[in-house]
Amino acid sequence: MAYLEYKNVGISGLAAAVPGNIIDNYKYTTYFDTESVKEVVDKIGIKERRFADKDTCASDLCFAAADKLLTDMNIDRTEIDLLVFVSQTPDYKMPATSIILQHRLNLSKSAIAFDVNMGCSGFIYGLSTVYSYMQQHGFRKALLLDGETRSKVYSPKDRNTAFLFGDAGVAALIEKDEKYEESIFSLNSDGSRGNLIMIHAGGYRNPSSIETLKEKVIDEHGNIRSDEQAYMNGPDVFNFLIREVPKDVKNTLEYAETDKESIDYFVFHQANDYINSYLAKKLKLDKDKIPMSIEKFGNTSSVSIPLTIATELQDKLDEKRKVLLCGFGVGLSWATAILNFKNCHISELVEI
Repeated sequence: MAYLEYKNVGISGLAAAVPGNIIDNYKYTTYFDTESVKEVVDKIGIKERRFADKDTCASDLCFAAADKLLTDMNIDRTEIDLLVFVSQTPDYKMPATSIILQHRLNLSKSAIAFDVNMGCSGFIYGLSTVYSYMQQHGFRKALLLDGETRSKVYSPKDRNTAFLFGDAGVAALIEKDEKYEESIFSLNSDGSRGNLIMIHAGGYRNPSSIETLKEKVIDEHGNIRSDEQAYMNGPDVFNFLIREVPKDVKNTLEYAETDKESIDYFVFHQANDYINSYLAKKLKLDKDKIPMSIEKFGNTSSVSIPLTIATELQDKLDEKRKVLLCGFGVGLSWATAILNFKNCHISELVEI
């Protein structure tokens, strides 16, 4: 297994934006009876989510977060040399959403801008990409923007996924400074299980058609979705993560020559409460070290890790802190990182 190591690069600021539209999961009963809804919500631990309206895209959420962050930190926008946008719900098939954001944020035309198409592990993948650029001479500051509107791609009539996903966007400012010391990344992928979380149609392998847009009953339980709405095989995904994720966390700690007692916080992808409780038990972690935002925002895919930091650790990263991040899901893909935070500015949550 290959590990990536970076020195003297870190997150100096973080901001998050969410839609103002709050979904009460217990009242999300249009297609399901109240009793079965309560059963699902109690198990997954997601009481509220945020849904973007039809005119709000992932880029709008990221723009709001980035504009807030740059203003709060009084950053000269001409010093942003790199913008990376992570999402699987971009504005368009082309052009890249990152380049649209470069213009909206009034960054220099000499800034590098590109998209990264990754799911639940995407923030860590994007962070590793930005850190690698920042190791080069001449780079001053970078923005990692991560946004998803997952509510638009899952069927509200499919009980398997209807209560899980929400929308959000984040902006991370990344700079060079010796105070960040060393960062360790472990990035992994298994395309043989790519069909476990998938939107089957609407791309170029299976283009959109009248048939792919039709809703259909997909199982014996009467769940309904079209081929252009996302599918997830929950049991098999769970089996994947209980086998791969704890092992990766342990191996990364060992490679970094540290132990779990030396980690101040463990920030996991907010898949659901049951999964994260399992991971905490399996790894024998102190629950006080595991911030959770899933109850308020649901599963926001790649955004969930930085959203949790922005909302749950806002006043806790002033001193030097060692934080382990771990994301896992669509791909299938999983990633672990050990980072040092110090004097990280976290802006107030933005609602749009």
